[in-house]
Amino acid sequence: MMAFGRAGAVHVSYSPASDNGARRDRDAPPKEAMNGQRLWLALGLMSGTSLDGIDAALLHTDGATLVRPGAWLTVPYDAALRARLRDTLGGRGDVAAVERDLTRSHAAAAAALLERAGLDAAAVDVIGFHGHTIAHRPADSLTWQIGDGALLAGLAGIDVVSDFRRRDVATGGQGAPLAPLYHAALAAELARPLAVLNIGGVANVTWLGEERDVRAFDTGPGCALLDDWVRRHTGREFDADGELAREGAVHESVLARLLDHPYFSRPPPKSLDRGAFAGAAEGLSPADGAATLTAFTAAGAARAEAHLPAPPKRWLIAGGGRRNPALMERLSAVLGAPVAAVETVGWDGDALEAQAFAYLAVRSLRGYALTLPETTGAPRPLAGGALHRHAVVRDPLAGGGAQEPTSRKQPRRGARGNPRRGR
Repeated sequence: MMAFGRAGAVHVSYSPASDNGARRDRDAPPKEAMNGQRLWLALGLMSGTSLDGIDAALLHTDGATLVRPGAWLTVPYDAALRARLRDTLGGRGDVAAVERDLTRSHAAAAAALLERAGLDAAAVDVIGFHGHTIAHRPADSLTWQIGDGALLAGLAGIDVVSDFRRRDVATGGQGAPLAPLYHAALAAELARPLAVLNIGGVANVTWLGEERDVRAFDTGPGCALLDDWVRRHTGREFDADGELAREGAVHESVLARLLDHPYFSRPPPKSLDRGAFAGAAEGLSPADGAATLTAFTAAGAARAEAHLPAPPKRWLIAGGGRRNPALMERLSAVLGAPVAAVETVGWDGDALEAQAFAYLAVRSLRGYALTLPETTGAPRPLAGGALHRHAVVRDPLAGGGAQEPTSRKQPRRGARGNPRRGR
């Protein structure tokens, strides 16, 4: 539960545990935690804007201060589904068919993770299902994640929380970033001020202050611009090890023009769509474009420092961007503190966002805030998410045979608006 001290400060504190809406199973792992707090076992599923695949992760948590990461895996998209998913960006194409296949892929990823962990579905209390963002325009009150939570609940046999962003956007927030509260729980013992920079398709920063102040916003492009550039000019999906960027030179005039965009001077909270800055390197050679776009991602993070309440003592880098040596070198050159991958503090950068949505699912079940004024610009701390109970529906006309499992969608805490307009 979130307790507030002075203006702008957020403190993570313990709250009495409740078994309301949660299940126990004799085959499940023990769910008693330190200090007598009850832990839920949640499974998080994340499909990022980089379009690389599905991250799935198990997490024991109370939804507040206690987090114990478990098994995880990544399931890459096959080329056909990746292409179809790319074709839906912006809300184009056969969204309904892609959504159904995307949901089935997530169900398969969840099943594979449970098999790896040696668990049955009955051991898991809830799935946190982000879906895949195909449009994000909070200024237009629009954030759109495709993924059918009811279908996933039926296929997995586990209750599902989805639609994490829609309520925040409907009330005037940015709907992003959503991982900061999980970062705060993970970083409870780390020296502060601390910055966690997640470089996925879009880059975002979580700033954690001395008294557990939490601030967050999108810093600028992440890997999406660079990935799209490399794919268009080389046919490869990404710039492996930054090799193409290393062959080129940064065009400082182009970089300066890009950084002159008003987004970088706008005070946070703020967020970006994956397609923001499309065409940024047009006219450059493939190598020079890669070098300039790599520099652009790093420079966006550097510009973010001006909006932080105090300089971070260090930057921890998560997301696929941390695997690009050229980008990591550029970050080290332009940021005003040591830079390191999150693995240096024992976190797993590949599982982090999936873990975050497992954590947020438990927070949703417990009625805790998912977003804060300081992280998304919401008018107040907001709970959110939509709960889908799993069930099996039998068709009496089919001789009692089971149909495809379905579930009922239960909007949580006043979620409003078109259910498909929900990043």
